[in-house]
Amino acid sequence: MSNVQVNIQVGEKAAGVRGWLAVAAVALGIFTVITAELLPVGLLTPMGSALEVSDGTTGLLVTVPGLVAAVCAPLLTVVSGRLDRRLVLAALMALVAVAHVVSALAGHFAYVLGARVLLGVGIGGFWAFAGGLAPRLVPAHQVGRATAVIFGGVAAASVLGVPAGTLAGELGGWRLPFAVLAGLSLLVLAALLLLLPPLPPQRGLTTGDLTALLRRNPRVRTGLTLTALLVTGHFLAYTFVRPVLAERYGISGAAVGWLLLGYGVLGLAGNFFAGALGPRRILLISSALTAALTALALLPGGSVTGALLLLAWGLAYGGVSVALQTWFLTAAPDDIEGATSLNVAVFCLSIALGALLGGRLVDSLPMAAVPAAAAALVLAAALVAHRKETRP
Repeated sequence: MSNVQVNIQVGEKAAGVRGWLAVAAVALGIFTVITAELLPVGLLTPMGSALEVSDGTTGLLVTVPGLVAAVCAPLLTVVSGRLDRRLVLAALMALVAVAHVVSALAGHFAYVLGARVLLGVGIGGFWAFAGGLAPRLVPAHQVGRATAVIFGGVAAASVLGVPAGTLAGELGGWRLPFAVLAGLSLLVLAALLLLLPPLPPQRGLTTGDLTALLRRNPRVRTGLTLTALLVTGHFLAYTFVRPVLAERYGISGAAVGWLLLGYGVLGLAGNFFAGALGPRRILLISSALTAALTALALLPGGSVTGALLLLAWGLAYGGVSVALQTWFLTAAPDDIEGATSLNVAVFCLSIALGALLGGRLVDSLPMAAVPAAAAALVLAAALVAHRKETRP
């Protein structure tokens, strides 16, 4: 083998390593922003108590950033124009860090809520740009695996980030997790600037491009319907998992944090297991979620029953994010940024809607109504998936 060939192979290997380091930086960024969005889930009761508001009102700390992110995801893809996506991602991560510093120091609910508005801008923009980056960072034959790693950040946030934040809140008070996330955001900011290559936009998007994509691509419309049903249903129940476990199964305090950590481990496994489920993965995932949520609504029992059902829920939900993104990558391979921004908008809006609906149910009906309503929405997703995924 000639020296030239050796040098080419070394160069390709170095480029491959750098590409995967960039993927890891993006995945850590996704993990950070989604953990930030969902952090109040595990801290709902202590935050509400400290800030002197009800559980339902505290749920607005999940609803508000979700609404803002839903608006900002498509909006920022349009207004960012020809800006380098590397610099845009870094600026958005800096905004996330500022929001967490304010949250950690705020002494009134209104200030925390205002910080969550800033956070929503960072979440919507970062997720929309980051979700479609895998094809630009690694070779074509590695895109599927890189996408799973990036969206493993979403799964890890909801299944590991929130439990870790819950445990930190139990040990050091609810402000500690916000301070830790501020530091993590700065770490991610540095990693993005160091590891990502320049990422000029492949083409500028307009609002007309997004509406045209919706109009001409029925699989994108179906994917958005699945996102809305699955995510609204999940977060209707998950936002209030702490009071559900306490009232229905007698699980409270530090035990919730440890159980959510177990939920997280199984959910992260579910994220990578989803890739092996084949083209009917969304049908299988939504069916498993329906079963777990229905059992939470109907089965009485003690802490063991509640723990087992929660773990089953985590395993089922872990594959949702990567399954949905895979749907959009195949539905619109030539317009990944546009399709991803629409998916992120609906995803974040659904988080907000789920938290809002769950808050109204928690404050007005028996706690079993929360997982029951969630199960009904996820069942609707299973029916849509059955109709679309089994069609020749």
